[in-house]
Amino acid sequence: MAREPAAKKRRLSPPGDEANGAPGFARWNLEQDYEKRARKGKKEAKNQKLPIKTAEGAVVEPEEKAPAPVQKDDDEDSFLASDDGEEEEAEVQEKPEETGPKLSSKEEILQAKEELARIASVMSEDPEDNIALLASLAEITMSKNVTVKKLGLGTMLAIFKDIIPGYRIRPLGRDDLTAKVSKDVRKLRSFEQGLLNGYKSYLQVLKGLAKGSSSDDKDAAGLASVAISCACTLLENVSHFNERSVLVAIVVGKLSLRMPSAKDQDYTRCLNALEHTFREDDDGYISLEVVTQLTKMMKSRNYQFHESVLNSLLHLRLLNEFSGKASNERVDKAAREEEPAKKPAQKKVFRTKRERKVMKERKAVEKEMSVADAAVSFEERDKNQAETLKLVFVAYFRILKARVDHLMGAVLEGLARYAHLINQEFFGDILEVLKDLINEASVDLHTETGDDIDENRNATRETLLCITTAFALLHGQMDVIKSASSLHLDLDFFIKHLYNIILPLSQDPDLELSAKNGHARDPNGLSIPAAAGTKVNVATTTVLFLRSLQSVLLPPTNTRSVPPLRIAAFVKQLCTAALHLPQKSSVATIGLLQQVSKVHSKKMMALWHTEDRKGDGVFDPLAKLESANPMAATVWEGELLRLHFDPKVRETARLLEKNMNDG
Repeated sequence: MAREPAAKKRRLSPPGDEANGAPGFARWNLEQDYEKRARKGKKEAKNQKLPIKTAEGAVVEPEEKAPAPVQKDDDEDSFLASDDGEEEEAEVQEKPEETGPKLSSKEEILQAKEELARIASVMSEDPEDNIALLASLAEITMSKNVTVKKLGLGTMLAIFKDIIPGYRIRPLGRDDLTAKVSKDVRKLRSFEQGLLNGYKSYLQVLKGLAKGSSSDDKDAAGLASVAISCACTLLENVSHFNERSVLVAIVVGKLSLRMPSAKDQDYTRCLNALEHTFREDDDGYISLEVVTQLTKMMKSRNYQFHESVLNSLLHLRLLNEFSGKASNERVDKAAREEEPAKKPAQKKVFRTKRERKVMKERKAVEKEMSVADAAVSFEERDKNQAETLKLVFVAYFRILKARVDHLMGAVLEGLARYAHLINQEFFGDILEVLKDLINEASVDLHTETGDDIDENRNATRETLLCITTAFALLHGQMDVIKSASSLHLDLDFFIKHLYNIILPLSQDPDLELSAKNGHARDPNGLSIPAAAGTKVNVATTTVLFLRSLQSVLLPPTNTRSVPPLRIAAFVKQLCTAALHLPQKSSVATIGLLQQVSKVHSKKMMALWHTEDRKGDGVFDPLAKLESANPMAATVWEGELLRLHFDPKVRETARLLEKNMNDG
């Protein structure tokens, strides 16, 4: 039997060869050279999988399968075995480097800024070809880092403002998908659909984040504030685009708070957005949609919301915005007259007779088309504004019927503003409601029991608002005033009540305070933020008082219809009240009497000159208007007003007396 050859072993140099003069190659580092030599087995086992992109945006190499264990011979060299072990350790150490180390918060924010800036610049240059990058932006907005999330929301807002077209995008139907179109149309459709899908997803993210505004979590509240600000900006700039109802729902949802905080800037931002939308709406579609959602919110909240929401309705453009376009005092007409002079002189182009005829016919057709388009747009605008006005009045009447105390001022102000648009058939019912409100306010004023007094209700101010609204309803339409007798509209109730409150009102310490300061604050005593430039229901009691007096003594329709007895009674009471009023209110009251003296000087003469008097008896200042007998009185208060401590009051009293002497 043949004997198997023995395994070859590496020959080792015997010790002491160096000293005995061994050759130079024996002193080479053969182990190091062998380690650096390429191995064929590693090439064959190389992983051929593609890299993977994680949800965080990092690129990771796929994990390699563990190599199969190699059968070691007993005679295997020791240095080869140790080399394999070191290689495995090196692979284990290189694995974390392939996945990337965990970034700190600052590094993550810096990396996100660079990525957002890159995507924004690319999309701004060519949005049609790079619309797919919206998905990358959406991934960044889903980051767990709050700052990165805010940056992503703001970047997407800027991009949408830049690339959204000036028209609504129609979703593609089944026939559109199967139809054959050109390459340019296909490219445009792809861009529009990608933009619309990305915009819808973005609005859903904003809607979800805006609901966390009432949360105690600071991060959630900060994200909610950013989301509300983005929604308001989109509503102001791209309200013509698709998914407008989502933006309106976000804004209206924020305005549904009963008691917003004084530091709630989001509430004020939403109010400003609504007012800006109402002012810039030309066709009325946007205003109709906003008012529809507002009235639904009011009804669902049982009218427990802040009055600033109702005040924003006064910024609507309702049916009367184009009434003064032909006025000679308007600047736009002067600008149109100057336009031909500004155009440079153009050289006359020679045209044949046939060309001139064709051009003339073309201009005539274009003119007819423009007139037709304008007529259609005017009809649509009037229809939308009529529907909006109907919703506004329904909300006003429901609040009056429900007697919501903290909304009465805003409702009465709104009725006075839109009085000329109210149907005559409702005038009688509205005046009856105003009478009931005045009677309720009078009961509150005469109540002596502390438990029955509503400290949050300013009954005097509410009475003056009712009187002002009643006269504004009638003065808004000329034909209503002429037919007031046929409609049985009795304004004597409001005139008599105004006369009876003159003396008590002169002793009111809060006469020069508005509804937004002093104790006449919100029903719960909090100061509520108002939109910038809002001047609704902020007039002082003195202003409302003088406005009511002007409606009674100086009606805009026919000043001769005011009887002399009414003029004399009011003038006598106002002169007495001027002695007790504060300085500014006293000057304003006497100034009103100066205006009355210029129109009704003959009716007032008997109060200054006793020889012109025809009355007999005694004047009773506490009696009612019809039984006060003012012709038996004299204006002795004028001498005291001439000696008043305030120089402005003294000067105004001298001017009033001069008017009466000259008259």
